[in-house]
Amino acid sequence: MAQNNKRSLQERARIPYKSLKNTVDPTKFEFETTEEIPRLEGIVGQERGRRAMEFGLNVKKNGYNIYVAGMAGTGKTSYTNSIVKKNAKGEGKLYDWCYVYNFENKYSSKLLQLPVGVGKVFQKDMKDFVEDLKIDIPKAFNEESYQKERAFILREFQERSGKVIERLNDIAKDHGFIIKQSGGGFISVPIVDDKPMEDEEYEELDSTQLVEMEKKSTLLQEKAVEISHKIYNLEKEAKGALEDLDNKTALMVVGYRIEELKEKYKKCKDITKYLESVQEDILGNIDDFKGVEEEEGSSPLEVLTIGAEEDVIKKYAVNLLVDNSQTTGAPIVTAENPTFYNLMGKVEYENKMGVLTTDFTKIKPGYLHQANGGYIIIQAMDILSNNYAWEALKRALKTSKIIIENIGEQLGLIANSSIKPDAMPLDIKVILIGNPDIYQLLYYYDEDFRKLFKIKADFDVEMNRDIENMSKLASFIRTHCEDDGLKPFDKTAVAKMVEYSGRLAENQYKLSTRFNPLVEILYEADTWAELMEEEVITEEHIQKAIHERKYRSNLYQERLQQAIKQGDILIDTQGEKIGQVNGLAIYQLGKYRFGRPSRITATTFVGQKGIVNIERESNMGGDIHNKGVYILSGYLGAQFAQKSPLALSAHLTFEQSYGGIDGDSASSTELYALLSSLSGLPIQQGLAVTGSVNQRGEIQPIGGVNEKIEGFFDVCQIEGLTGEQGVLIPHQNIKNLMLKDQVIEAVREGQFHIYGVKTIEEGIELLTGIPAGVLDDQGEYQEGTAYCEVVKKLRGFLESVKNYGKEK
Repeated sequence: MAQNNKRSLQERARIPYKSLKNTVDPTKFEFETTEEIPRLEGIVGQERGRRAMEFGLNVKKNGYNIYVAGMAGTGKTSYTNSIVKKNAKGEGKLYDWCYVYNFENKYSSKLLQLPVGVGKVFQKDMKDFVEDLKIDIPKAFNEESYQKERAFILREFQERSGKVIERLNDIAKDHGFIIKQSGGGFISVPIVDDKPMEDEEYEELDSTQLVEMEKKSTLLQEKAVEISHKIYNLEKEAKGALEDLDNKTALMVVGYRIEELKEKYKKCKDITKYLESVQEDILGNIDDFKGVEEEEGSSPLEVLTIGAEEDVIKKYAVNLLVDNSQTTGAPIVTAENPTFYNLMGKVEYENKMGVLTTDFTKIKPGYLHQANGGYIIIQAMDILSNNYAWEALKRALKTSKIIIENIGEQLGLIANSSIKPDAMPLDIKVILIGNPDIYQLLYYYDEDFRKLFKIKADFDVEMNRDIENMSKLASFIRTHCEDDGLKPFDKTAVAKMVEYSGRLAENQYKLSTRFNPLVEILYEADTWAELMEEEVITEEHIQKAIHERKYRSNLYQERLQQAIKQGDILIDTQGEKIGQVNGLAIYQLGKYRFGRPSRITATTFVGQKGIVNIERESNMGGDIHNKGVYILSGYLGAQFAQKSPLALSAHLTFEQSYGGIDGDSASSTELYALLSSLSGLPIQQGLAVTGSVNQRGEIQPIGGVNEKIEGFFDVCQIEGLTGEQGVLIPHQNIKNLMLKDQVIEAVREGQFHIYGVKTIEEGIELLTGIPAGVLDDQGEYQEGTAYCEVVKKLRGFLESVKNYGKEK
């Protein structure tokens, strides 16, 4: 009866070889090679992400920036670039942006917003304007008419001031003095016989004479003060006349050219207002233009003076920060290195004779300036790994302004003496590209992120396996063939690529949207076709590329298999053992991952410690693995401790495990080992197990099912296939099977078996050949069942504990 049940369960659980892989019939394709099909338009299998991107790009409100979330290789960056380019073609309300000298505040810089294309022209016009003034102004001041008028003013001043001084001298003679000029004004000197009095003569004067002379000197000084005021007024008048002459002369040159520029830029109010300030400043500093030309043979001091004059004149230059004259549509900037300064712009410094100096011409734009009015694409990891860049971007988006400043000033740590450029208004759409984990972290821990990035475009890792998506995948291959100079793929090669995509997706009804691995196979298959001197890529080249790719990466796997064959790693693939099961684990080495069997053993004995996880006790078990072990206690209690407590101690371990273990995919395997140890029923060592379990004994799906099956198959093949070997997998994982042809052929020939298991009860029956058993009306398991033997062992343990307590 048991044998009949066993055969019945085996037949019911055995997965037929046709269900182990979803193959593609090449005849379904209506082409012979990819040269016959159109290029791919858009993206494959990302309808959700595409719709979110299109909507986000069309929302013109603040805060509707976009976060593109997806795993690496899903094509999110390529698609983002293509859709933004398409969206930006017909857009763009752009300006040219210039920084100029602020005549009202030299520590600031004035920002000019100009129509597109005007900035470059205006910059050249101002450069030519200054160059012309450097020639025309000195020439105007060297002209004969100017020199004559200047000489006339000076001569008139000298004549008038001379007459005033002459009159003062006449008055002084009348009082017995002569007048001498000094740096402090006029000095009166007494005379005798029309000659200045000597000191000896002055000392011989009596007191009456001295008093009289002092009175006359005082009266004369009062007159001298009057005369000094008259001379001062004459000087002031002459100076004013010279200034008027200079202004009139300069205005003849400057005013004419300024008016020309104002007429040319009359529609740009910012420029006309700036030109008025320029004219006023030039007229107020006309000496800066008198002799700025360097002459041959100038001394070093003169050269420095000329350099200083050039610095003064440089303030009339135009710093064209953003030139959109060649921009079509809206600008698109990819921030390849989004540091703080690369993003926000900076003010550079120049070392002059050991002193750092700067001016508005050294203001440099950042990515935000270049992308203003358009789009900027940033990789999330790049900006988050650059100090202060993320905070600066958020601040710019919140204020809609780009403020150029020093990092130290922004943090309030230092206060450099520098210029403060005017803030530029910001109108931009930011597209941030990253993985879903970064999105979650930012969303929960950064309030600003939630407000600023209201659109999330999710890129999935898989798509439906239907004829439409398979055709798009073929067009994807055709596009890469054309763009990258690859040989055409025939339909058998395309069919193999579809199967490979399904393998990457680990689903018979899905295709992977992680295109990077697919593109790598395209390139490698093309290389193999080249080496084989074939003109068209076929399924043979695809299989060769996949095989060689595996061979380049599976050295460690082969070493493990050799160790198993030589007996260094203990794995049994034949016979029966109590409390011992072959579990299956995944090893990840870079891009390559593979499955390898591990011997899991359980020992049970009298005690009350319950299940002891040796990996946990030795700090080698991860949290998820530990949780899986705790679930075993729940299952055992639910099945075998309804009438009496468990008096059990059990030890579970992965034998020959020297690294950390995590994941719960071995929890069902560990439970089988426990049940075998408790029941005394041996487990067939030709069967390996994978799958997690819940407290009700239901088997739950796991990941990496293909690699796990193939890993055990390779070991069995080394030892020799017996026809009794196989793998137990969760029945939910049947849809994930995309096994290699070698395994499928062995299953077809009956040399290897794969079983889909739903419950622990089914699994223990397949492993031991004995039914698990069900409870009867009295709450007991039938004799001859696995669980009946478990109950007997547990009751024996409980009696032992009770007897031990009585003895004590």
